[in-house]
Amino acid sequence: MQLAEFFSSQPNRLWHLAKQLGVNHAVSGLPWEEKVEKPWDLMPLIRMKQRYSDFGLELTVIESMPPSNEIKLGTEGRDAEIAVFQQFISNMGAAGIPVLCYNFMAQFNWFRTSTTTRTRGGALVSSYDHSLMKNAPLTEAGVVSEEQLWENLQYFMEQIVPVAEEAGVKLALHPDDPPITPIRGVSRILRSAAALQRAIDLVPSECNGITLCQGTLATAGEDIPSVIRQFAKQDKLFFVHFRDVIGTPEKFEETFHDAGKTNMLEAMNTYYEVGFKGPSRPDHVPTLEGEDNANPGYELLGRLHGIGYIRGLMEAAGARVLV
Repeated sequence: MQLAEFFSSQPNRLWHLAKQLGVNHAVSGLPWEEKVEKPWDLMPLIRMKQRYSDFGLELTVIESMPPSNEIKLGTEGRDAEIAVFQQFISNMGAAGIPVLCYNFMAQFNWFRTSTTTRTRGGALVSSYDHSLMKNAPLTEAGVVSEEQLWENLQYFMEQIVPVAEEAGVKLALHPDDPPITPIRGVSRILRSAAALQRAIDLVPSECNGITLCQGTLATAGEDIPSVIRQFAKQDKLFFVHFRDVIGTPEKFEETFHDAGKTNMLEAMNTYYEVGFKGPSRPDHVPTLEGEDNANPGYELLGRLHGIGYIRGLMEAAGARVLV
């Protein structure tokens, strides 16, 4: 397994600290600071990759997308957005960036009702309570059915999977977070391992696989080791979000890596058992004492805790494999 972390596209303190903790693989968003070119154009991607390389980090995953809401809703501008997406994938291939983590959540991405829930020692985590959304109005998209989204996802995949094959880029589809439907009238279709399997089977390809977000699938009630085996045996496991939660899709909260519902050592042992060699990063970490929670889930100290915890589990699982 490659221990990775999500970094800003320009060096900051986390770049230094993560390297000091032994992280050598980077996950990045798009370089939105580019003023002349679009962040998905070739040269911004090449320059970003070189910044990481010059710092001793290998850029393994881009976890971001060009505008894509028209694609997801199937509205008038989707073909124009798909054309941009195709060029983006081609540019990733040309720049030598091997994995794209993307999602098919329409109108809004991952979604929480609180970012100030107290957990161990007063640390802050994000949480979701579906009862608070009971009387929430529809979005401007109105009612978006599951059938619409499945049709739109297939249309999209039919356009991008051949491009990814040619570019040598792996498409790692992320499940919907929270895994509950609908939210404000917008359906969420990728709520389980079975749904992810259905999705990647729409357009079968060696490059069409998943991001295994442990927190989302644990929320959905999935057995994480079983899910790891299911997708690894198909060579469809491209990227891992190593995190955990407590609760159900209707009401859950994020946790420290060592305080959730999943047996994290068993999960790590399973990754080593199946021979997973791809990138894995901590995600949605608690905000600790002294931090201002300006970036919930992504403050510094919790990420350092997550890196250390995952690294320890990797050493334990690796030693077990060698015995």
